Amino acid sequence: MIKWIILAIFVISALYIQYRGKVRHSFYRQFFDHSTLLAPINFLMYAFSKVPNQPYIETQYFKDLKVLDENWEMIRDEAKALYSRGGIKAADTYNDLGFNSFFKTGWKRFYLKWYDSAHPSAAELCPKTTALLKTLPSIKAAMFTELAPNSRLVRHRDPYAGSLRYHLGLMTPNDDHCFIDVDGQRYSWRDGQSVVFDETYIHYAENATEQNRIIFFADVERPLKSRLMEKFNHWFGKNVMTAASSPNDTNDQTGGLNKAFAYVYQIRLKAKALKKTNRQLYYVLKWVLMLGIFFLIFIRPYVFK
Repeated sequence: MIKWIILAIFVISALYIQYRGKVRHSFYRQFFDHSTLLAPINFLMYAFSKVPNQPYIETQYFKDLKVLDENWEMIRDEAKALYSRGGIKAADTYNDLGFNSFFKTGWKRFYLKWYDSAHPSAAELCPKTTALLKTLPSIKAAMFTELAPNSRLVRHRDPYAGSLRYHLGLMTPNDDHCFIDVDGQRYSWRDGQSVVFDETYIHYAENATEQNRIIFFADVERPLKSRLMEKFNHWFGKNVMTAASSPNDTNDQTGGLNKAFAYVYQIRLKAKALKKTNRQLYYVLKWVLMLGIFFLIFIRPYVFK
């Protein structure tokens, strides 16, 4: 009985995630999306959110972030120096599960902070920015990100709703052809200007100009109404999100999830190869696996009791 209650909660919350917002994935894609796995947790984050559940959030809810806007030129200068030495780059290997699919489209990053993990490279190469971040406990993760000329990130939603996304333009085309679209609403980056949005709405980014785009990118803790939910959010960040830490270089920490990802992705590569050679067999095996897991959890105990 408990298993069926859990399944019902999971299904209801997953459907809520699917129909939240104006832009949606197909049912098939959403079914296999990582955000569906965290749907029950995200449902609680939305229910106890102090800020409105909408694509873009007014900066009045994040007054502590004003110091970033005020120091944008200092942040830009460190990003510029880092970029000139090739420090903003794609992962060298399969050790960045959160953003692995973005690298092939021209997106690059340099981690300044990632929850409770250690990034000595950030303190060494960007000392002023990392020092500023230490004064802002609401920022759980931060990085410099690059979107190459004539490149595009596909539509996606981030998996966890415990944070909101802050973007600060540093070196941008200052052009409406370089933008992010969140739930059908576009925002074009401008140097020295910032925006906060909910990254669990479906969004994509595009740079249809001949100029590079570099921004400061941060995950800010979602303000919550409940102390209990705040404690859970802190626990989840410390124990789960930290495990997704990816290094800038060999001296930085690699989280447990990313260590495992390096091996798991080898299976994914073989699955992709099968999809190219025999698409029908690929989908048959995928559904057999999913239905098999469902059978083992929910049906088998009643059949063989």
